[in-house]
Amino acid sequence: MANTGFLSLCAHGRVTGLAVEAGAGVSHVTSICLGQTLREGTHCLGVAGELLSTHLHQLLLESPNEPSVLQALTRKTLTQLKQQCCYVSLDYERDLHDQGCHHPARFQMPDGHWLILGKERFCCPEPLFQPKLLQHSCPGLHQLAWQSLQTVPDHARRDVLGNIVLSGGSSMFPGFPERMCLGLNLLSQGTGIQMEVLASPERGTAAWVGGSMAASLTSFQSAWMTKGEYQEHGVKYVHTKF
Repeated sequence: MANTGFLSLCAHGRVTGLAVEAGAGVSHVTSICLGQTLREGTHCLGVAGELLSTHLHQLLLESPNEPSVLQALTRKTLTQLKQQCCYVSLDYERDLHDQGCHHPARFQMPDGHWLILGKERFCCPEPLFQPKLLQHSCPGLHQLAWQSLQTVPDHARRDVLGNIVLSGGSSMFPGFPERMCLGLNLLSQGTGIQMEVLASPERGTAAWVGGSMAASLTSFQSAWMTKGEYQEHGVKYVHTKF
């Protein structure tokens, strides 16, 4: 077992920072200092890739596309459609109300029919930043990241601020890093802090890469937790150890 936020940092060669993970089933933000996760700095968002695929399907059902074509959409095709055509808007309200700000995209279905996507392209991932669009009361991912940063001890805050790492397949939308950076800097206005994010082209599998790197270290054996230790200390020891 290992914290995926820590492994995402490992993939970037860091042990201190803020991991912003947008995956398939769930999204997380985790503050980490010298390899130790800060439990009070860990927040979860129930909006992630699978829910966004469902959201995209609903958006398409309300679009001018032929209903017969939409009926053939499988989960796999929706995922491909989402990955190839969708993006994160840097100004959602403007793009939503000004059709000249966005361009339609065409997607060929496996059966040869074509789908046309307009505003669906940027409306699909927007709930990552505005969960209320899917009736979730939780703050957006950028807001959770800002909340997490407030829990970091003063002596480590500078290092954490300089190592904000993005990871997970749902962070791969074009515009996601820029929107995250924009959102964080809007929240930090008046503090004198200018934030940037680290967005590797391979961030979709960062946790797995970090896991491979961590398991290759000579110190890995000493990081194991034995069955006896678990039985002696209980479930809380998992958080102490990892």
